[in-house]
Amino acid sequence: MNNPRRKFIRTSGSLLLGTAVLPAIGSELLPAYPFRTGAADRLNVGVIGVNGMGWSDLQAILKIDGVKCIALCDVDDNVLKRRAAELEKMNMPVKTYSDYRKLLENKDVDIVIIGTPDHWHCLIMVEACAAGKHVYVEKPCGNSITECRIMEAAQQKYKSIVQVGQWQRSAPHFQDAIEFVHSGKLGNIRTVKSWAYMGWMKPVPIKPDGPAPEGVDYTRWLGPATNRPFNGNRFHFNFRWFWDYAGGLMTDWGVHMIDYALLGMKAGFPKQVMASGGKMAYPDDASETPDTLTAIFEYEKFNLVWEHATGIDLGPYGLTHGTAFIGNNGTLVLNREGWYVTAEEDKMAPVPMQKDQGNSLVRHMQNFVDAIRAGNGSTLHTPIQEASKTAQVCQLGNIAFRTREKLSWNTATNSFDSKAAKELMTAGYHNGYTLPKLG
Repeated sequence: MNNPRRKFIRTSGSLLLGTAVLPAIGSELLPAYPFRTGAADRLNVGVIGVNGMGWSDLQAILKIDGVKCIALCDVDDNVLKRRAAELEKMNMPVKTYSDYRKLLENKDVDIVIIGTPDHWHCLIMVEACAAGKHVYVEKPCGNSITECRIMEAAQQKYKSIVQVGQWQRSAPHFQDAIEFVHSGKLGNIRTVKSWAYMGWMKPVPIKPDGPAPEGVDYTRWLGPATNRPFNGNRFHFNFRWFWDYAGGLMTDWGVHMIDYALLGMKAGFPKQVMASGGKMAYPDDASETPDTLTAIFEYEKFNLVWEHATGIDLGPYGLTHGTAFIGNNGTLVLNREGWYVTAEEDKMAPVPMQKDQGNSLVRHMQNFVDAIRAGNGSTLHTPIQEASKTAQVCQLGNIAFRTREKLSWNTATNSFDSKAAKELMTAGYHNGYTLPKLG
């Protein structure tokens, strides 16, 4: 377990703590590290971002034999102390960090779980791979098309095992549903619908700017995002509804539901995309991303329709979320609870509800750990390449909404023909941070 690793080399400027600006280190300066992949090895985990899904991910991976948490990082010292205390009660003392780069320097950390806001995913994943870590990164993998592509390239360069938190790919009932879709029994599938209707989501009340809570390093939290005064609406969970940090429900739930649409149809990028919506439920609340949206992705032989709405639970087929494959012979409806098939007259036999079997996040983590121990990333259920494709398709929908254009996707250049759309393919990096350069 204690095989020596080369010292994690940093430039002297990158190690400065407590400065107002913490510039990102270009990944071309970071050496690749050997991995420990022996089947008998204990795997040590470090988690960066432990308030929400990062903590859930850790709880799941700790159910696997031979996995231990040894390090936590968070810019909110209140969260950090609380999580460390919870692990202490489990007889699992950990080192704590406020700067993720210091955690990456810990040579005993084998696996890094990234549970930060979306705008941090790319930068931390690239540096974690360069530091010789295997990575579990929350969805969406990147916060822009360019970031997603950089993350794919980083995995290829450093040969890390990288799993993305689209855990439904490890759910048996989801897998069975896709097998049924691929069987051809539904006939010609011309329309696929994916949706998220979130009745529990209420207006985000407008709050004045003010000082960050005691114990919160807001400069580190902002990182590469636009420098703005602290506002409680943009912090912790609600960061999802602001373009600086995320892409709203399209990238929050879309990467789950659209992922299965693409998987079922064996599809990549659409030919064209258009979107319509806005803040129609809560026009005067503090959020920026649309609370009501319909996007249509045109493929060669089918249309994919995405819908989301806040404040409403009864989406298509009376379900809050799901994906429906509508074929000439029947329709398969799938969500986290299970799947069923309704027949088109007497063209096929219907299929009753096939229920979820539970514990799919743990299954996803088991798949991740198994791949690490086997040294075989090809066995991953959600490798970065697959997650990147889905995240980019979701970004296409958001970009169509933001430009208010019907966009054509140029497969020769892997880009838009629209100048306005091209400008939204790359997230802006600020405060001295730059997009990782892989060289």
